[in-house]
Amino acid sequence: MKKSLIALAFGTLGLGIAEFVMMGILPDVAKDLGISIPVAGHFISAYALGVCVGAPVLILARKHPLKHILLVLVTLMMIGNTCAALAPNYWVLLLARFISGLPHGAYFGVASIVAEKLADKGKGSEAVSIMIAGMTIANLFGVPLGTSLSNSISWRVTFLLVGCWGVIILYYIWRWVPHVEGLKDTGFKGQFQFLKTPAPWLILGATALGNGGVFCWYSYINPLLTEVSGFTAESITALMVLAGFGMVVGNLVSGRLSDRYTPGKVGTIVQAMICIVLLLIFFLSPYPWLSALLMCLCTAGLFAVSSPEQVLIIRVAKGGEMLGAACVQVAFNLGNAIGAYVGGLAISGGYRYPALAGVPFAMVGFILFLIFYKKYQAKY
Repeated sequence: MKKSLIALAFGTLGLGIAEFVMMGILPDVAKDLGISIPVAGHFISAYALGVCVGAPVLILARKHPLKHILLVLVTLMMIGNTCAALAPNYWVLLLARFISGLPHGAYFGVASIVAEKLADKGKGSEAVSIMIAGMTIANLFGVPLGTSLSNSISWRVTFLLVGCWGVIILYYIWRWVPHVEGLKDTGFKGQFQFLKTPAPWLILGATALGNGGVFCWYSYINPLLTEVSGFTAESITALMVLAGFGMVVGNLVSGRLSDRYTPGKVGTIVQAMICIVLLLIFFLSPYPWLSALLMCLCTAGLFAVSSPEQVLIIRVAKGGEMLGAACVQVAFNLGNAIGAYVGGLAISGGYRYPALAGVPFAMVGFILFLIFYKKYQAKY
């Protein structure tokens, strides 16, 4: 494995912890700042808003070397998380979370392009999946570690850890990632030309709705496992590690299969699998070990579509590759927000119903992927 890809994965590891750890430490943050948990939920939304704002701003840096852009984005991540660790009140932490989110989508966009350029011939999808692997490892180890630190010491230590990790990312990107050829500058308007074709909209739609379907269920996984499946509260940490394991395996296997077949074919099949698994979760979640197995399969599917989506958007976004690759992360976060909201509405029927509510979203995501595959399979 190329050291350069490991350095890029270090970056997605830091971003993954910064994004997802807030779900686990929310009660600690709320208690320390003297606010309610629903109000503390604004810190999750602030990060997502930062992702959405930071991605399109990336086009202003299009003329700079890709390696330099990565270093600036990591520096911004360090600043945001360090400020979060030192935040004295709600408003400062809200701003810090927004700043922390700014480099997220942009980093994925630039790192995807760098990873594909550094890949051996015919290994582009696998290289991108290795870069994304940092995000899955964050869910496997980083988020449980951050939650544990918050519970035993302080939630501020968790954000400080991410800020310090940024120093390591900076060093290894500077040391291991070579200067790669920049992208051809197509001008400001040229960055948006690819959006005039249906291909990128199909991918972005499949990303937002497919992920939205999964997050209808995953946003409320804790009460489902305890109230419906019958697991104890003490076993949730181990189950979340299992979910993270599914993410790691799904991502890496998908990257390899995408190179062997095509990203479009793999993405379409995986999205169909997600529809089936969500439906099975609704019916079979009262059976503990079936519920755990289906959880692992669904989280594997969630990240098994990530590298195909990231690779495909780069290939269809000619002239605006950085913007396109960053927009996938915007679509991903938009799907998270929509899924969490719709899943919350479905809870009124019981904790099994968010999974059922996610099925139509996942099905539309599958249909969009299928249309893309049928129409563009010869090219991509």
